[in-house]
Formats: sequence, C-alpha cells, structure tokens
Amino acid sequence: MLKILKYSFYDLMRSRWSYVYFLFYLILGFVLLFLNNDVDKAVITLMNIIIVLTPLIGTIFGVMYYYNSKEFTELLLAQPINRSKIFMGQYLGISISLTLSLVLGLGIPFVLYGLFKSTAIFNFSLLLVVGAFLNFIFVALSYNIALSTENKIKGFGYAILMWLFLAVIYDGIFLTFLVVFNSYPLDKFSLAATMFNPIDLSRILILLKLDISALLGYTGAVFRKFFGTNLGMMISMGVLMLWVMLPVLRMNLKLRKKDF
Repeated sequence: MLKILKYSFYDLMRSRWSYVYFLFYLILGFVLLFLNNDVDKAVITLMNIIIVLTPLIGTIFGVMYYYNSKEFTELLLAQPINRSKIFMGQYLGISISLTLSLVLGLGIPFVLYGLFKSTAIFNFSLLLVVGAFLNFIFVALSYNIALSTENKIKGFGYAILMWLFLAVIYDGIFLTFLVVFNSYPLDKFSLAATMFNPIDLSRILILLKLDISALLGYTGAVFRKFFGTNLGMMISMGVLMLWVMLPVLRMNLKLRKKDF
C-alpha cells in the first residue's frame, strides 16, 4: 500500500493542477494577511473560501483520478495484490497531496507574516485542520461515487451534485425547516442536522472558535452552549473523523463485491 500511496502522491504532485491549487492558496494567503489589518477577518474570509472550495477540489480530484487511472488500476488488480491496499493507497495519496498543497499554500504566508508568535495561531491551525478533514472526507465520498458508477460522465455529475447538495441545498432545506417550525423547540434537531453535514459542522467550529457566535443569534447561542465546551469540540472532531471513516469503510466493502 505504501508503494501505491507514494506513486499516487508523486503522480499528483507532478500534475500542474496541484501547483495551480498550491499557488492559489499561496497568493490568497499573502493578499488577505498582508492587506488586512484584522487577522480574524482574514481567517473568516479564508474560512468562507476553504469550506466551499476545498470540498469541490477534493471531489473533482477524487473522481478524475479514479477514472483517469482506471486502466492502470485494473492492471494492478491482475497482480497478487490486495485490492483494498491498491485503492487505499490511491485514496491516501490524493488526500495527502491536496492537504499538503493547502497547508503549504496558507502556511507560508502565515509564517512570513509572523502570526506563529500570536494567539491567532490557534484559529489558523483549526482552519487548516478543518480543511484537511474536508479533503479526506470529500475524496472518500467521490471515490465511493466513482466505484458505484461505471459511466464517467454520470460519475462526475453525481459527484458535483453531492457537493452542491452539501454546500448549498442542504443549508436551504435546513433554514426553511427552522423558519417553518420556529415555534417548536429545535435545539437538538439543529445540533443533529449540523452533524449530518461536514461543511456546516466545519463552518460552525471555526465561527465559534473566533468568538463571533453572537452574529448567529439564538441558534448561535445554542451552538455556543454545545460546541463551545471542550466536550463539544471533542465530539465535533469525532464526528468529522466518522465522516472520514464511514465512507472509507463503505469503499472497502464495495471493493469486495465489485467485479472489475
């Protein structure tokens, strides 16, 4: 598995799109940190970009790599190699390379700006951790979609639809439900609904860490009461880990039954 991971990692690192992805975050980090006097505002802007763009890039890279390397993967499957090791190596190679581009692209401006000596390092570190989780989650989800769909066009379509649902449509449904049933106690429902969307969960974790939950009104007070505690933070990180583990587990189960 390590050899396949290394191959997938170096294959993606040689891709020009990996450099474009890295340069985008590098330029964005320099612009926001060096032209903005308020670090918290820069982190909020980065958050709004990361929680939308990172899942999209992870989804596209995951589907694209699976379909483009399908013939090579089938050649590997003809060898006496465990198929789970092949796909886990590819999955980890994609996720690690994307996470490295994100961390280096934003980390270099952060270090040069000198923020590692301030309290902002904790907020910035959480931003990078959340971005890494989103990479691993959406690459796993996209691989599941690709494994379930032989048609390349349908696979891309389903993957983009999945990202669109979690990034945009889910929030609309959630807010509509809150408005329609605003006369009922929806505290527990709001918390549970947030857990079912890794993008929403990531956004709330960062907003509460920046201590601007007052902008969220009553809902923010509910989230602050739960997510603001150490236990809430641990549970939230645990849920993000489940969002990584469950698609990976489903991927391995799918591999056992799939006929290549």
